[in-house]
Amino acid sequence: MLFSEQFAAATYGIGLALTFLRFRAGSARPPAVPGYDWLCAALALAACGYTTVKFPALTAMASSVTAETLTLSVLLTILTVEAVRRTIGWSLVVILAAIAAYVLAGHLVPGRLQTREVGAGGMLVYLNLDNNGLLGLILQITVIIIIPFVFMGQLLMRSGGTGFFKDAATALMGRYRGGAAKMAVIGSSLFGMISGIAAANTVVIGVVTIPLMKRSGMPARLAAAVEACAANGGQLMPPVMGAVAFVMADFLQIPYKEVAIAAILPSVMYYAALFIQADLEAARHGFGKVDADKIPRLSRVLAGGWLFLAPFAVIVYTMFWRNWEPEYSAIAAAAVIVALGFAVGYAGHRMKLKDIWEAVVETSGGLCEILVISAAAGFIMGLFQVSGLAFAFAAYLVELGGQSLIGLLVLAAAVSIVLGMGLPTIGVYVMLAILVAPALVKVGVEPLAAHLFILYFGMMSLITPPVAPAAYVAAAIAGSPSMATGWTAMRFGWAAYIVPFLFVYSPAILLKGSIVDIVLVTLTSLGGIWLICAAMTGYFVSNMKPGSRIASAVAGIMLMSPHQLSELMLWVNIAGGALGVALVIYELRTKAQEPSHVHP
Repeated sequence: MLFSEQFAAATYGIGLALTFLRFRAGSARPPAVPGYDWLCAALALAACGYTTVKFPALTAMASSVTAETLTLSVLLTILTVEAVRRTIGWSLVVILAAIAAYVLAGHLVPGRLQTREVGAGGMLVYLNLDNNGLLGLILQITVIIIIPFVFMGQLLMRSGGTGFFKDAATALMGRYRGGAAKMAVIGSSLFGMISGIAAANTVVIGVVTIPLMKRSGMPARLAAAVEACAANGGQLMPPVMGAVAFVMADFLQIPYKEVAIAAILPSVMYYAALFIQADLEAARHGFGKVDADKIPRLSRVLAGGWLFLAPFAVIVYTMFWRNWEPEYSAIAAAAVIVALGFAVGYAGHRMKLKDIWEAVVETSGGLCEILVISAAAGFIMGLFQVSGLAFAFAAYLVELGGQSLIGLLVLAAAVSIVLGMGLPTIGVYVMLAILVAPALVKVGVEPLAAHLFILYFGMMSLITPPVAPAAYVAAAIAGSPSMATGWTAMRFGWAAYIVPFLFVYSPAILLKGSIVDIVLVTLTSLGGIWLICAAMTGYFVSNMKPGSRIASAVAGIMLMSPHQLSELMLWVNIAGGALGVALVIYELRTKAQEPSHVHP
């Protein structure tokens, strides 16, 4: 019987070899794979194959440095770091080098951030051969769980399911004001349930929605920002969410379904804020509908593709009611997709055997980056563990935040965004789960709320300048300035900077508590989001005056205040609701008193 680490090592070896064959060392791409890349691929297979075969003996020696363990560890480290550089870029390499340098010198640092002394050889052996390093939890989850879900997504794309979701979003929203922007929000949320990868979501949906938004009159910068925010939220969208949700479940030692259930309301609030803001921006600036000839009939779309909802029903049923492991649920859903693709298809296209083979090829190619990122995340986890830096940093955060929970939350949010800049979400989360989450739990934050908190802010680093990868990908599609797009995306996605604070103080947002509390916090939060969106866009039923915008923002903040915190907060909610109702009545009366423009 194989250990999980042996299975992970074998798969990683294949992925690492493919990485050297697919990604060139420099910016220029020679027509043929250079000889040194073939050599790197062969070394990757040999090193990981040797680790797979001899892992039980090697891991027993992970606490000692021998010629065998050191040679193997140096080789795996060089290959992994070079693969990270080729796929992700220098940012993650620099971060790994900086953490490693601190681990080696941390015992010389005075004060709270002092770490235990670690030698270079011992560090390398621990990172590569201990089950807290390269072959640990993160890589195992990727190999065992993420691969089936990525394969499922590839099958869905080739069966016609992706086309169905795009057409459904167009048919539902294309006829309304700001229809293209609303399509982006709905389409990205639907596709995000499958991919969970912000950049992939942006590309797949953005190539359709961004040109449509621009044709409807929306500035390129705003069109790119809308798509970036909508794509980024796919990582939060149950039932699949992103790869990081499975890692979170293992970190917390809870079933994945608990993470998915807790994420329902926060994701609804996130997308509600995007949808409302898209509607109000369209109303204020007159962004039009999608051209009628580009809008399919909803009845025809549903008649031709409603069966593609079946894979999601299978995932929900098997994972939430039958308590299957996620990988088995993904395999069952993939089988349903294949059956539907061959028997029914969509828009006249049915799957062929060639499509399944292409899905396998694309899965293996796409997993190169995910496997390399997971390996780097394993290195990060190992560096923090071997030195005790994680404990030291958590204690330092608690000390900086003092006894003020809100102070610690603000500090943790800032650290999460800064540490996450330029990193893939799974790498961001692993680093924050080790460094920041323990500090939040130590001061009394419920563990699941603490981990979702850091996930949100780590995720928002993808649209927060100066390094905002999701926004920059959308900007490239839209032809808009990258930095300006990032700042616009940050404004458009404002809700994700606020909602995490709410579920720390209000467990009902995570569906924990009585039905009354859950319903009340849902209604007040959505009402508050609507009022703040109106204040930010300056439009309700007509352009708002400065005083009305301020009142709307104040009422929204009061409504969103967590009533579970204290009885006073409940009265703040009530006062905010009263102010909001008064403002709505005032705006409607003001609109009614405006002179009507009758065109002859």
